[in-house]
Amino acid sequence: MGEAGRVVVVSGGGTGIGRAVAERFARQGDRVTVLGRRAEVLRAAAREIKGAHTVRAVPVDLAVPEEVERAREELPAEIDVLVNNAGGRGGPSPAGGLKEVAEHWRRVFDSNVMPAVLLTEALLPRLARPGGRVVTIGSVAALRGNGAYGAAKAALLAWNHTLARQLGPRGATANVVVPGYVAGTGFSGAPADEDELAARRSGTLVGEVAEPADIAAAVAFLASPEARHITGEFLNSNGGAVLGR
Repeated sequence: MGEAGRVVVVSGGGTGIGRAVAERFARQGDRVTVLGRRAEVLRAAAREIKGAHTVRAVPVDLAVPEEVERAREELPAEIDVLVNNAGGRGGPSPAGGLKEVAEHWRRVFDSNVMPAVLLTEALLPRLARPGGRVVTIGSVAALRGNGAYGAAKAALLAWNHTLARQLGPRGATANVVVPGYVAGTGFSGAPADEDELAARRSGTLVGEVAEPADIAAAVAFLASPEARHITGEFLNSNGGAVLGR
């Protein structure tokens, strides 16, 4: 990254992609704080991640405004890099009437959009200027569709355009990393068997599925000084499963 000792906040940092992102920054000598809903999982990750500094854990449900307000008091006074990784699953729209459909869509939106929006709004006054970085984890579902989940992830892309315009005059950037299937995250439920992994591999152009460290590398690049002129963009990191325009 080129700048050791920066202050980094990673939401959803207890497992999967978020943990890999936290580990990447910690190894580079940055001061990392991880956020997440599951306190014990989060604290265990903070203990296990090795770096030049102790990783701090702040348990919080980022979809709840009051909890974000509370957690803000425990977060650093100045932040160089904010990584919005917290999110939830989608799933098919439930059987039933319009009430059930509305509840499903609101739940998916609340768990995938509100954590990024609320945390970013809460920390914007603390984001370094110039040089601040906001990197949000999206999904290929935003580009190829997947019901409420795809719509929620697409909302993050639109929101990021507004955020980039807001941060630009301050010399800060905002971008989205768009993963496809990522092995070892548990996000899709039970671990994939060999047949599913083979199908996932064949759906990429490189014949491989991503690991969490691959997504962490993309995040680290967008957070680096070398990416200072990249903002308002989304970076596909899905092995060609979905091609850019």
